[in-house]
Amino acid sequence: MYKEMQKALVFSIVSVLLVSPIAQADENAQSLGWVEKASIVPWGAVVKAKLDTGALTSSLQAENIDAFEKNHEEWVRFTVEVEDEASNEVVERRFEKPLFRDLTVRGAGGKEERAVVLMNICIGEEIYEEQFSLEDRDDMIYPVLLGRRTIQSLGPVDVTKTFTRDPGCNEDSPVQKHIDKEYDEDIGD
Repeated sequence: MYKEMQKALVFSIVSVLLVSPIAQADENAQSLGWVEKASIVPWGAVVKAKLDTGALTSSLQAENIDAFEKNHEEWVRFTVEVEDEASNEVVERRFEKPLFRDLTVRGAGGKEERAVVLMNICIGEEIYEEQFSLEDRDDMIYPVLLGRRTIQSLGPVDVTKTFTRDPGCNEDSPVQKHIDKEYDEDIGD
């Protein structure tokens, strides 16, 4: 009889926890899919972005990457050529951005040095200023890869979903500035 009462008590506690506001909040939190549409701000080109929990830093399709000096600071000039998901046309734009940092990427093919710049990207109705390493991703399916630093700002990812939000930013959209972010210490290197 004691064991039956113990099982009933455990079942009751588990049942209460499963229907508690905390469990419901997690269940009701709007997650993103593993692929989303994002807009490069202020350009407006809509691209497919893969949310990659295996990458720390986000990556952007970029070609003709040239470093130069402007006002005694390091800058980077690069071309972004992507298929605009809104028009289904290939569009291109040349950018000039201050170099945020250099990144060494280590993989099966060895080490590679990449420039990192801050870019604005719209997901849903919010603009995120994020670090993007510049890489020729022409041979990749997704021109934008969003790493853990960015995903931490976006929220949970549901790997069974895709395209849960369309970019809908305008001049009144909230902007999450890079400088204001606090990264979880467990996000990794």
